[in-house]
Formats: sequence, C-alpha cells, structure tokens
Amino acid sequence: MSTAGVRKHPFHIIAPSPWPALGSLGAFVLAVGAVQYFHGSPPWLMLAGVGLVLLTMLLWWRDVIRESRIDRAHTGPVRTGLRMGMGLFIGSEVMFFVAFFWAYFHNALHIGPVTQGVWPPAGIETADAFGLPLINTLILLTSGVVLMWARGGIASGQRGRLVGGLALTVALGVCFLVLQAIEYGHLAFRFRDGIYPSVFYMATGFHGFHVFVGVCMLSVMTLRALRGHFDGDRHLGFEFAEWYWHFVDVVWVFLFVFLYWWVAA
Repeated sequence: MSTAGVRKHPFHIIAPSPWPALGSLGAFVLAVGAVQYFHGSPPWLMLAGVGLVLLTMLLWWRDVIRESRIDRAHTGPVRTGLRMGMGLFIGSEVMFFVAFFWAYFHNALHIGPVTQGVWPPAGIETADAFGLPLINTLILLTSGVVLMWARGGIASGQRGRLVGGLALTVALGVCFLVLQAIEYGHLAFRFRDGIYPSVFYMATGFHGFHVFVGVCMLSVMTLRALRGHFDGDRHLGFEFAEWYWHFVDVVWVFLFVFLYWWVAA
C-alpha cells in the first residue's frame, strides 16, 4: 500500500503564496508615496500603497481561514505555534509603546536637560483629563468587558450573544476614534510645539491607529461569527482579536494616567 502524500507529522507546510511578495511591494510603494506626499506631491502613490497592503491583508487572511476551516491544517501544535507568534507580536507592540514612554519619562523626570526642570514645559496648556479623555477611557474599558461577554457566547453556543457583543465592541471602538479626533481639534498645542506635544501626539496617535486596526480585526470577526465560523474548539481568530483589543485597552490606561491625569494633577 502506497504511503505517498500521507502526512506523518501534525505541522502545516504552507503552500507557495504570492502574498508576501505583494505585501512587500505594497509596503515599498506606501513608504515611497508617503515620503513624496510629505514633500508636497499628490497622495496617489501613497494611497496605491495603502490599497496594495489592504488587498494583501484581505487575500492572505482569506487563505488562512481556508487553511483552518477547509483544509483542517490548524492542528493542536499549529495552533500552539500561532498563539506563540501572536504573543510575540503583542510583545513587540508593547516595546513599541515603551519607546514613547521612555521619551516621555526621560523628560518628565528631568533626566534630560531639555525641559529645564519644568514639566510640562512652560507655555503648554495640557488637555482636560476629565473631559473627553475620561469618556474615552470609560468607552475602552466598557468595550473590553463587552468583548469578554461576547466570548461567553462561543462557549455557550449563543451566536446572537457573540455577534451582538462583537458589533457593540466595534461601535465603541469607532466612538473612541471619533472622540479622539474631536479632542485633537480642541487641543491648545501642536505637534511641533515642543517635546511634550510631540511625544503626546506620537503616543496617542499611534494608539488611535492601533484602535483602528483592532476595529478592523473585530469587524472581520463579526462577519465570521455571522457565518458560524467559531465554536468551542475552533475560535483562534476571535482569540487573537481579543488579545489585541485588551492590549489596546491596557496601553490606553497608561496613556490616560501619565499623559493626561498626572500632568494635570
């Protein structure tokens, strides 16, 4: 009896794929287009790069879903490896924000000479911590609780609970982004007004981008939940989106405490 084609291990050998090459091309076009746009050129090349990156994400994730649901390639060891990869990715994101907090505290604790012993620097009118920032904090914390409630719908087989919780979490994330944009419009300082404004906008702005990414992930999970893709044994996509969203929540709590509350106290 021939054993040709019989897999003798539990691991997934990925078939050749064009998406890494397409993604690299998209990232290159995006970077070149962004540099040109920042120097006064039209944004079309940058937008083309964004389109290629989004197309890569759509097609690549489609293939991963097929590998899981149709090919049944996500065995126990494969899922363990994917969890490790997602954990390492979130760890790298943590260090990304550590860089901003490092720059912030290097000046806030007067380790560097830039601020001359005054923090925030003289002339900077900080945001009202108990206005929109506090509302956004409550929104994100509520969204995290709602997402955990939605997860219970997987274990209990309640698809309506899962879909409803995911949709509400997405709506809360969109509310956060809208309120952050409104807050930016009311701030009394600009990005180039000194070390505090630059770190403030970089840290909160990149956090807003991460919220946007999380909203996209949860939107995809909502569509997948509507199609019945998740059950008690197979819900890795939801699990990763949940990890990412809770990471976003925790980072915002630190941002609120130190960039808003602490400087206003």
